[in-house]
Amino acid sequence: METNYDAIVVGTGVSGGWAAKELCEKGLKTLVLERGRMLRHIEDYTTMNDDPWDYKTGDVITQEIRKQQPKQSRTNYVNSESTKHMFVNDLKHPYSEEKPFNWIRGYHVGGRSLTWGRQSYRLTDFDFKANAKEGIATDWPIRYKDLEPWYHYVEGHIGVSGENLGLPQYPDGNYLKPMELNCAEDVLKDAVGSQYDDRVVTIGRVAHITEGTKPGAGRINCQYRNRCRRGCPFGAYFSSNSSTLPMAEATGNMTLRPNSVVHEVMYDADNKRATGVRVIDAETKEVFEFKAKVIFLCASAVASTSILMQSKSEHFPNGMGNESGELGHNLMDHHFQVGAQGRVEGFEDKYYTGRRPNGVYIPRFRNIGGATDRKDFVRGYGYQGGGGRGGWSSNVAELGYGAEFKEAITKPGSWALGLTGFGEVLPYHENKMTLDYANLDEWGLPTVIFDANIKENELNMRKDMAQQAAEMLELAGVKDVRTYDDEYILGNGIHEMGTARMGNDPKTSVLNGNNQIHSVPNVYVTDGSAMTSAGNVNPSLTYMAMTARAANHAVEELKKMNL
Repeated sequence: METNYDAIVVGTGVSGGWAAKELCEKGLKTLVLERGRMLRHIEDYTTMNDDPWDYKTGDVITQEIRKQQPKQSRTNYVNSESTKHMFVNDLKHPYSEEKPFNWIRGYHVGGRSLTWGRQSYRLTDFDFKANAKEGIATDWPIRYKDLEPWYHYVEGHIGVSGENLGLPQYPDGNYLKPMELNCAEDVLKDAVGSQYDDRVVTIGRVAHITEGTKPGAGRINCQYRNRCRRGCPFGAYFSSNSSTLPMAEATGNMTLRPNSVVHEVMYDADNKRATGVRVIDAETKEVFEFKAKVIFLCASAVASTSILMQSKSEHFPNGMGNESGELGHNLMDHHFQVGAQGRVEGFEDKYYTGRRPNGVYIPRFRNIGGATDRKDFVRGYGYQGGGGRGGWSSNVAELGYGAEFKEAITKPGSWALGLTGFGEVLPYHENKMTLDYANLDEWGLPTVIFDANIKENELNMRKDMAQQAAEMLELAGVKDVRTYDDEYILGNGIHEMGTARMGNDPKTSVLNGNNQIHSVPNVYVTDGSAMTSAGNVNPSLTYMAMTARAANHAVEELKKMNL
């Protein structure tokens, strides 16, 4: 068995897939390690064509699902027989909570790139400057201009459909033709456009092909089935399995090893470099060591941070790269499940074709200067939502079908409109994850303890999110508008971030502006753990852009013999 490589990539989700593709295409012999099972594009999408009547219960959450996945079932994201196999067994992969935290995980090749919401937005210059401007946490070591060409590159590859609007708080991108709004959403768009000079309703920017093809495993147009979480046999939405991993494999430079639980990055104190990783075979429990010149941790924020915490040595008694003491701190997510909804009169003769896997989007309009600035909270939020006949919540991937939306707000067959806010969570040092060595998993590794919650800034923001959603719907003529604020807890947004943050100063951060560990430059971390602040938009596009940029940097540094 080969144990020496040019590069090692840990994780196969959106970040790991991109690291694998970029490093392999640049000529590096790359070992890609995934802790979960092999899951092959198309052939392992076992429920991709199932209908609700193929299940005894009608493809809803069952008591068995609640028993095997009790924590993930709380989110309404793990909510059906047809998708339960895409998420881990909570009993086999336990964790603890000082405060409630919902940790959604998929341990298989492709990770959450198979089940993500696919909303694809760029961070803005506002986001990269916010910490420094407000004296919160630490400053980002990069600015929008540093990522802009990489956003463009990634969008062109994955295929993002959307609309350019020329707004500084909503940067334009490299988009395919947008999906269409329906008649109820057009009413909202017209009303908001005519009543406000700082707000606009547009279709969501989503990683679905709407014209032409994209590289990978035969990727073609979205078929509007909205069965995305089961795996897309058309490769219409971006996933590692349909796109980046097949391209990495095509180079002949990738070795993919599933069932490989990475738990430690090995370190050579004399050379001040990592030498490789230690791995436990998930099935046999056998331990292996693999070596490489450069290592990319892309296992997701909590997992990558756990690996660094376990990478202890005489030089790193508190975990690799943790001289600042920030490793595991500043845990962020996006808070949502707050907004308004109501019914739309008329349009009884109107319907729409297919099941569009996307909704409307209203970009941030708070705290972007002048009259938009608030005194009761910093940062901002956007809205996702939409209109439909008999409901609207399926337009927002993260919402699923929660109990709040099962309440009948309209007669069957009539139109409804709803908006849910997605807001920024600040990087609080006290929001953290730690390791529990008193409670080990079946591989003998420590489990995670979460201790994090939203605070006054987010709570104040939520009040405004509900009020403004109701105001916009009422201006659009929506009837029986009511606001809602469901019980949000961290993790529900499925956007864990910040636990190995980037920064200019090694005393206050773990990574530098190229995603390298300050003190171990041949280890790059390019998943959500690198985020210095959260912004208010879905972050996966930023992870991919950071990964492509970091891979390019790593190859250049290897050529210069710096790593």
